Amino acid sequence: MDDSQLLRYSRHILLDEIGIEGQQKLLDARVLVIGAGGLGSPAALYLASAGVGHITLVDDDEVDLTNLQRQIAHTTERVGRKKAESAREAMAQINPAVEVLALVERADDARLAELVQSADVVLDCTDNFKTRHAVNRACVQHRVPLVSGAVIRFDGQVSVFDPRSAENPCYSCLFPQDQAFEDVACSTMGVFAPLVGVVGAMQAAEALKLIMGIGESLAGRLLLLDGLRMEWSSIRIGRHDTCPVCAA
Repeated sequence: MDDSQLLRYSRHILLDEIGIEGQQKLLDARVLVIGAGGLGSPAALYLASAGVGHITLVDDDEVDLTNLQRQIAHTTERVGRKKAESAREAMAQINPAVEVLALVERADDARLAELVQSADVVLDCTDNFKTRHAVNRACVQHRVPLVSGAVIRFDGQVSVFDPRSAENPCYSCLFPQDQAFEDVACSTMGVFAPLVGVVGAMQAAEALKLIMGIGESLAGRLLLLDGLRMEWSSIRIGRHDTCPVCAA
């Protein structure tokens, strides 16, 4: 690291658990963020500010005026632009040294497998079960840890699915892919703006910890947030021996 980097990341370096070695791991890391909306916005901004060296951002949607209530990577001036490109611009304004690849596309299974295998950590910041299961399958296939988050109305959840250990569950162990789940859209149910910031920031925090190998991740635990009472609940989740994804 040069003098500018040592100064920029000095508050990380001061932490015994991180230090120069941990910060260097962040600078060398490759992170895949799928979704540049409510969750992806704070997650991507914190990853960039923390110095994650290579970030790939995938989203095929455009910035809409209704997004601005909660999707903090975007601005009024960028309404109509692609979210991935808008978020890349916001990240560059925070930390121009970070390499951000903005992919304006909806990745299918084959594309996800290609993107996931070159990542150290994947953040699922999407809002539908079909994509979440596709991301999970790719992460299990390539043994890449997945940080998953979701928010609707006043409720949020976050967890880590780390296939590097055979004892850890995958996303399909918690929400079986062969069961019918109804996707609930923000456009019909609404969402309390700050909660996507809380959960998205926690996704970034878990990703940074996984990259540096510090602390204890949320693997095997699901955190649930009741935003009206501002109370967290922690639920233990186990691996299913019959899971068609991770036990196959």
